[in-house]
Amino acid sequence: RFLFLDCLHICSEDPSWGSCSLGVFICVQCSGIHRNIPDIGMKVKSLSLSRWEDQEVKFMAENGNELMKHKYEAVVPVYYYKPTHKDCQVLREQWIRAKYERKEFTGEGKKRTYEEETRDGMLMKRGRDNGQFLNRRFVLSEREGTLKYFTKYDAKEPKAVIKVDSINAAFQPEKIGNPNGLQITYLKDYSTRNIFLYHDNAKEIVDWFNSIRAIQLHYLKVAFPGANDAELMPKLTRNFLKEGYMEKTGPRVSLNTHAHDAFAKGEAFLGHQDHGYSASPGLPAGTHCNGAWQHGITIVTPERSFLFTCETEVEQQDWLKHFNDVISIQMSPQEYSSKKLHPLIKGL
Repeated sequence: RFLFLDCLHICSEDPSWGSCSLGVFICVQCSGIHRNIPDIGMKVKSLSLSRWEDQEVKFMAENGNELMKHKYEAVVPVYYYKPTHKDCQVLREQWIRAKYERKEFTGEGKKRTYEEETRDGMLMKRGRDNGQFLNRRFVLSEREGTLKYFTKYDAKEPKAVIKVDSINAAFQPEKIGNPNGLQITYLKDYSTRNIFLYHDNAKEIVDWFNSIRAIQLHYLKVAFPGANDAELMPKLTRNFLKEGYMEKTGPRVSLNTHAHDAFAKGEAFLGHQDHGYSASPGLPAGTHCNGAWQHGITIVTPERSFLFTCETEVEQQDWLKHFNDVISIQMSPQEYSSKKLHPLIKGL
């Protein structure tokens, strides 16, 4: 009978498979990824359905997840994104390949591309007006603290210059329609702008993602000199807490627009509840709803109130939970002054 301490970081369930090559226990989702990795994929077995040789059982007993974690995760950079079972396939697969196939974190002096001060390459970018993906040159610079993109490889002037400290990057494969789809969100003229990208090479797009996080951490350490890594990590790229449709209601308007819009139609900063921010079910008496959705939410800020309606009560309660979770988070003076390091409601 097999005994083990804990499952890998990204597994969502008790491990029911084992890698006889590595000596680790994995879940069924990770077993599929392991099988596709040369050299180690041939020895992935079910704990209950496969036949195990005595030497294989002994190898598993002598190794195990904790011991292999110390070996293969010896020097993971603090900014490197460690996926969970909730993350998309490309993040989970590249984390496994980085550990076991490329051995990037064993401390053997390997040079990592996402640690370079400048990253220059081509990515497929979705056009703002026609929706077509075209090859564009992107340059990420730690010295300048910017991400630039050019419409042509040899163009002298960039189409856009984006400050790294204003960027959020999140993988959105279903939304973008590509398994390697990455959404870049940033501030432009005090409004939120969205760029939708992908690269056919999964390692390349994940390396871009971690390069952005590496430079962001560098600038956060300058902005928050007294903060430690554990305090700064949540301020790096973040997954969206929730994304979906609500109708925005006002005196004479309801708003419901497209998920791929380049610019947000509006946004609201969410501060702490002690500073006059709140989220509650329902709408103020006398509110006129032009839309068909009737399950209301009222967001109160010191400046104004925002009124939304959801299609179902389940959606209403789920949005309210996320709003109130955000409003309960304590904020630093720097975050209040910038109002860009804290979650916002963004209407697309």
